[in-house]
Amino acid sequence: MSEAIIYLDPESTLNLQAQIRQKLVEAITLGNFPEGQRLPSSRKLAEHLGVARNTVVLAYQQLVDEGYLVSRERSGLYVNEEIKAGQVAPEKFQKRRREASSRWRMRFRGSLAPSQEFTCPPNWQQYPYPFLEGQFDHSLYPVKEWREASRLALGVREINAWAGETGDIDDPVLIEQIRTRILPRRGIQARPEEILVTVGTQQALYLVAQLLVDTQVAVAVEEPGYPGMRRLLAQRGAPIIYQPVDEQGLVVDERLDDCQLIYVTPSHQTPTAVTMSMERRQALLAAAGRNDALIIEDDFEFESNYLTSPHPALRSMDREDRVIYVSCLSKVLSPGLRLGFMVAAPEVIDEARKLRRLMVRHPPLNNQRTAAFFLSLGHYDSFLMHMHRIFEQRWIALRRALNYYMLFYVEMAPAQGGTSLWVRGPEDLDVKYVAEEAAKRGILIEPVDHYYATSNAPKNCFRMGVTSIPHERIRDGVLALRDLFHDLTENKTETFDNARGEHLVGSALHDALAGKVMVSVIAYGDPCTIEICDDGSLIGKAGYAAEDVDQGHWWIEGDRWHRQWGRWAWGETGIYDVRREGSVIKLFDEDGWLIDRYIPQHIPDGEAHDATTGLNTT
Repeated sequence: MSEAIIYLDPESTLNLQAQIRQKLVEAITLGNFPEGQRLPSSRKLAEHLGVARNTVVLAYQQLVDEGYLVSRERSGLYVNEEIKAGQVAPEKFQKRRREASSRWRMRFRGSLAPSQEFTCPPNWQQYPYPFLEGQFDHSLYPVKEWREASRLALGVREINAWAGETGDIDDPVLIEQIRTRILPRRGIQARPEEILVTVGTQQALYLVAQLLVDTQVAVAVEEPGYPGMRRLLAQRGAPIIYQPVDEQGLVVDERLDDCQLIYVTPSHQTPTAVTMSMERRQALLAAAGRNDALIIEDDFEFESNYLTSPHPALRSMDREDRVIYVSCLSKVLSPGLRLGFMVAAPEVIDEARKLRRLMVRHPPLNNQRTAAFFLSLGHYDSFLMHMHRIFEQRWIALRRALNYYMLFYVEMAPAQGGTSLWVRGPEDLDVKYVAEEAAKRGILIEPVDHYYATSNAPKNCFRMGVTSIPHERIRDGVLALRDLFHDLTENKTETFDNARGEHLVGSALHDALAGKVMVSVIAYGDPCTIEICDDGSLIGKAGYAAEDVDQGHWWIEGDRWHRQWGRWAWGETGIYDVRREGSVIKLFDEDGWLIDRYIPQHIPDGEAHDATTGLNTT
């Protein structure tokens, strides 16, 4: 036997003792250590692996306890000759010639089209700027809290509660936690018989599609929208109506009149992240009532409104029991958890439970009980608050960086929060090519064509997510993306050297700016005004209702305009060359990049300013 058969993986997450046991079991199972084979002494194996002898001794002892090894007095340890009793010897297997796969294809009764969903590189964590949505940031996982909940779920009394045969009943403790801790956040009141636990949101959608959809049921979906739902409906042969989305969410019009089912993602629409307005929610419920239609509300991302308070769920506004509500815990905790739930009329839940039983009687009850403890101990609430702060910080940082560095390259869809931004580039942009080139520079962005079922997919749009990129890398990542855009559009980019207009210096620069209100539009469509006061102060207001206000100061030095905000532009001093073309003021940074364009207006004489809010008080 060669001792080199055993090796340790320096990148393994297992401790040394566990690795040694794992490698020995693997070698025994594969026959590298045949039955009756003597193993090296603990001293020799420890020297070979470069570990403490006691580590090997403990690993050997556990394998003896488990029956893999036997100890012979004064001889050593041997592979148990009975370890493979009852197994078929490998040479007994008959090799079969692989026949053409067409034989199997002929037997399939219906086949799903290949998934068109975006897949990120498996090594995405090695990219410095992964602007991806939905990827798991392991640094945020509540390890200690989940471990505590798991430990409690593995208590003897708890094991007796979930380890036995329970039919198709979910963990009543988790149902109660969903009913009393999660649903009230969305304004939903539900009885236990109105809740079903699922293996993620996708299973909930599958159950609904199987129960309610066939070739005679027309279903409206968002366009662009969630590809997984489209595939479910196509598998059922449903007529699909692709309903457009605007800045208020799903458009409600006469095209919904012939639909029996409507699928929506109102909290943050997939994929644009637009939040459905209250007026649109009311209109949708009214349309469903008029047409006797049902609504599937996929509320996968309801905890991440940053600019406004969340709107209530459609289910909470429903007075006719038309809304089937689906959501999940795995979106908050980790995708691998795969725990979701649906809330609907008892009749729907009863049928869904029967159908679920044909696939899986219930999601694993040990996971359900662990999640129940995680909720009941308050860990879920505190983790949500922590995640909300982290993602808000990242989302706002991305929004501001795109607005500051790429104002003349991109526009952003209006959004109140979420974990991604829908970005629109120049009309002639080929985003697939851009994504390929960006990846070469360590930047990952998501093309959006797979969210469209029709031929209307724009070639110049992409998504940028914040779930997987640390806050401190966002600004540099956007700068790197701007450099790429500049390289791809070099002849079309306006810089200080090729820009038209008079270069303002000296008194002309002062007179053009001092005492003026500069008006512009930012990348996400909101207006922005900057009051450049004669006393050297700045007052900035962004948003239609001046939701974002900042103060700063300005000065002229070396024929360049200097400004520094309290919060905006990271509180750093900006130094700009200024050109005036007609009535337009253009600012160029020290590298010659066009940063902003303003239309100046005079501050009326005698007008006062509130230093706290920045609002005019005259």
